[in-house]
Amino acid sequence: QVQLVESGGGLVQTGGSLRLSCAASGRTYAIIAMGWYRQAPGNQRELVAGITTHGDIDYADSVKGRFTISRDSAKNTVYLQMNGLKPEDTAVYYCHTKTNGGLQLYDHWGQGTQVTVST
Repeated sequence: QVQLVESGGGLVQTGGSLRLSCAASGRTYAIIAMGWYRQAPGNQRELVAGITTHGDIDYADSVKGRFTISRDSAKNTVYLQMNGLKPEDTAVYYCHTKTNGGLQLYDHWGQGTQVTVST
């Protein structure tokens, strides 16, 4: 099992910045990817950014050029630097990891952190 603890959400004005952090504990040796998803009211949860242990990175088109994902492997922590925030970025942001259980892959989720961007 992997436990995820998120921090860094909050209220910011349009154009502002926030940095989310997610620290993993437990079976961190099994982690093969970490990332961030978000879910706004009435919407499905969507991928924001992800990074594999090999350093492959993926971003949603809507955040490319504004958000940057990074990982500190020694601290088992993933970060999401969010610049140029827009009201449509308002959502609950969830940290996600995928672990290799040998026979199958497992998904783990954080509790979520609210990001609100005001006009």
